[in-house]
Amino acid sequence: MSHTTANTTTPTIMNLRHRFSLKRFFAGEGPEPGPVFLAQRRVYILPSKMGVYFAAMMLIMLLGAVNYNNSLAYALTFLLASIFFITILHTYRNLLHLRVDVGQIPPVFCGEIAQVPIMLDNRRSATRYAIKLQLRNQQHTSVDIAGDQWQRNNAPLLTTQRGRHTVPRLTLETGFPLGLFRAWAYAQRDICYLVYPTPDQHHHLPDESSYHLDLQGDRGHGADDFAGLRNYHAGDSLRHIHWKTVARGQDMFTKQFGGDQAIELWLDWDSLPNLDTEARLSRLTRWVLDASATQANYGLRLPNTHIPPGMGPAHQQQCLRALALHGINPDTDIS
Repeated sequence: MSHTTANTTTPTIMNLRHRFSLKRFFAGEGPEPGPVFLAQRRVYILPSKMGVYFAAMMLIMLLGAVNYNNSLAYALTFLLASIFFITILHTYRNLLHLRVDVGQIPPVFCGEIAQVPIMLDNRRSATRYAIKLQLRNQQHTSVDIAGDQWQRNNAPLLTTQRGRHTVPRLTLETGFPLGLFRAWAYAQRDICYLVYPTPDQHHHLPDESSYHLDLQGDRGHGADDFAGLRNYHAGDSLRHIHWKTVARGQDMFTKQFGGDQAIELWLDWDSLPNLDTEARLSRLTRWVLDASATQANYGLRLPNTHIPPGMGPAHQQQCLRALALHGINPDTDIS
């Protein structure tokens, strides 16, 4: 009999510990697999600095009313006190029962600001006013959500390190309507975003000796089919200059033609022996962007990674992803 009582009591104590956990109070529930519903136990509320001053003022007014036995002073004090306590309910309800979700984040380059899509679903008829959205250690943005509406908002996130990262904790906060109380809640989805290395400022593609030609056909020196681009050399015909890249403010490139042969440009890790790891990745990132802009047929060689030559946006993203995750376990998230 005592054994049964112990088994019943233990889960109850564990539930109470979970309900009043200080970790949840300061950091939330951690990453969750689905949209976050802000139920009663997830919304916290405390007096703001202004609320503490307001309560102190009411206490002084009450002492004055008692001292002078003044009916009007009692009436004013109780009126302000009723406003104070009603504000608790309105501030708390401004966050209560919201549904929060985070959308997919497009990859960005390190140092850029990623825009994290935050979806807020208000299934109540009341409008939610002045809700502040803030990712951990980032700038905040303030939004209003109409009743029975679904709304998407972007929260800024400054990127400081390449790789794959978990979206940080989102804090929703409000002081509506009078700022006497601060209500807040936490939401964090188990969604990751990708950060590419910072592109180097060096815009020159590898020397022409890095181009590798197929052994078939006329070795790329014909005049029939477009085979690729190379760096401009003094004396090249103006008819063969790729003017589109010049118009975009990039370096000058010369078109090359061949009969049945295409030029392959290899972007090779081993061609940059004098640079450290991050500097190599930065230079290779720049080369990938420039090669894509010139519509070259390029491949990428990294330690333990070999991407065959190709073209187009999908090939560019594959190469940038390999650079972003170089030396990082693809299944490991970096927070």
